[in-house]
Amino acid sequence: MDPQLILGFATVSVALALTPGADWAYAISSGLGGRRIAPAVGGLLGGYLLHTILIVAGLAALVIAMPQLLAGLTLAGAAYLLWLGISTTRSWRTAGYTTTDGSASPPSGNAGTFLRGLGTSGTNPKALLLYLALIPQFIDLHAGLPAPVQTGILGISHLLISAVVYTGVAFGARRLLASRPSAARIVTLCSGIIMLGLGTVLLGEQIAAFSAA
Repeated sequence: MDPQLILGFATVSVALALTPGADWAYAISSGLGGRRIAPAVGGLLGGYLLHTILIVAGLAALVIAMPQLLAGLTLAGAAYLLWLGISTTRSWRTAGYTTTDGSASPPSGNAGTFLRGLGTSGTNPKALLLYLALIPQFIDLHAGLPAPVQTGILGISHLLISAVVYTGVAFGARRLLASRPSAARIVTLCSGIIMLGLGTVLLGEQIAAFSAA
């Protein structure tokens, strides 16, 4: 693969990973539990791996042939973000890092935390559209590697970059807010509001598209 293409993709990928969104909101809210950071980030990355697999399998052509498929994915992503936003905002009053004796608060369950992260990125149509729109621009048709292999490499590269960013976001929130329970509650509330906002926007876009049709 062309080194310049790889460098260009890495630059764009880092910029996108550093852009706050639903994944950031979930990483921050999960970071409040300390021990839930690894499964939370793992779940988010699992969603990106799913998108990579789908793109390699030719989802782009399927979406073009069946536009209603993307509409269905968008509605599912909107509904999930709304549910996750509601559950996050409801827990903001009890958000924090430590219990009264100074020990770490117990996690809600690694499997559940992982699945929430997987649902956050896996059902996010914006992330899927990002893969559909971004990766093909950096495919070198004259390279020795087949296009599906290049697609997989680029998708995994973005996944690894996101792993570093989301882990840093989660641990950074934990360190900065560990001794400030009031700030932890505010961040949790803001994370929930962001999820609710993104879910509402996605739902509104589909309603507008349906009305226009």
